[in-house]
Amino acid sequence: MKADIVDVLIVGAGAAGMMCAVEAGRRGRSVRIVDHARAPGEKIRISGGGRCNFTNLGTGPGNFLGENPRFATSALRRFTQHDFIKRVDRAGIAWHEKTLGQLFCDDSAKQIISMLTDDMREAGARLSLGVSVDRVGREGDGFEAALSDGSVVRAASLVLATGGKSIPKMGATGWAYDTARAFGLRVTETRPALVPLTFEAGLLERLKPLAGVSVEAVVSHGKTRFAEGLLFTHRGLSGPSVLQISSYWREGEAISVSMAPGVEVFSRLRAMKAENGRQAAHTALGQIVPKRLAEVLVEQEQAQGNLADLSDKALRRLDQAVNGWSVKPVGSEGYRTAEVTLGGIATDQLDQQTMTAKSVPGLYVIGEAVDVTGWLGGYNFQWAWSSGWAAGQAC
Repeated sequence: MKADIVDVLIVGAGAAGMMCAVEAGRRGRSVRIVDHARAPGEKIRISGGGRCNFTNLGTGPGNFLGENPRFATSALRRFTQHDFIKRVDRAGIAWHEKTLGQLFCDDSAKQIISMLTDDMREAGARLSLGVSVDRVGREGDGFEAALSDGSVVRAASLVLATGGKSIPKMGATGWAYDTARAFGLRVTETRPALVPLTFEAGLLERLKPLAGVSVEAVVSHGKTRFAEGLLFTHRGLSGPSVLQISSYWREGEAISVSMAPGVEVFSRLRAMKAENGRQAAHTALGQIVPKRLAEVLVEQEQAQGNLADLSDKALRRLDQAVNGWSVKPVGSEGYRTAEVTLGGIATDQLDQQTMTAKSVPGLYVIGEAVDVTGWLGGYNFQWAWSSGWAAGQAC
């Protein structure tokens, strides 16, 4: 069979892969992009509740984790969040800012996908869906890939853009890691990130009445803290603050939770006691935190009864339960619900300006497959745009 000869073969038609295809095509390269999914940009489609949190106004190197978080600096500075916003504006996509600099489409995430596929088409990039790579290796100074449809592609440059292991039901695999290792690249430990945390059975039983209760909280691990929403679930804790801290937490460690940040709970309860001592403790605490949470905490701290019956010591216990809760999760919900994968292809193996492998000329790694993991809130998409742009300029 005659091989399809192209300048650039990109494996993975997600955010990073499509961005790379656009840029390489615009620079006059012949580009083939393949994906085993039936549609491009599936993670884009489901993100942000279907409206795609496509970037964050505050994106910077400090919003990323990895062996060397500063690795992301070059790409993020050369193609910024403002550069991507300009493309969204040119495409006529209306957007709005939510909290903490997070930008979402007014209408649908599908608009971002359409923008990218239109740009790829105009740039001459050929998209092949429902096609996976059965085998890939060196062929002279370039690469040869055998595809699942029986065809063969030869390319001067190969781009690994298949992401990580998160959300396997959408087809996520460790293919990029395995392929990188086959080319001699080091891969750091990988684990689910931006993921709900789970509790042991005994604690879950005690907190069962709280499933569905949400509060604005501060969740901390060591010196790292996030002030965002927290949600009690039937498995443990979720919500933005918990998803954020999950990237820093490890098994066997505790996290600290403040469920009424900025409120002096002891002082408030003491004042309520002086004003109306006949008020039930759970009713008083229910003015500070949600009613169901107040009831569970009062029972947990054995502080039932009227405020007048409670000592300062009991009120301080309630204060500690609200704003000084230390809890040790037993695990996470895993890759099934994780938004991203922490870890990946080691950044010391890659050139930070071009995203090419230092030891394998012509091999590029971009997006989530790299050991660069962003916070929740559009940062990972910006890394996809920036790293894809950088590789597209170079490959």
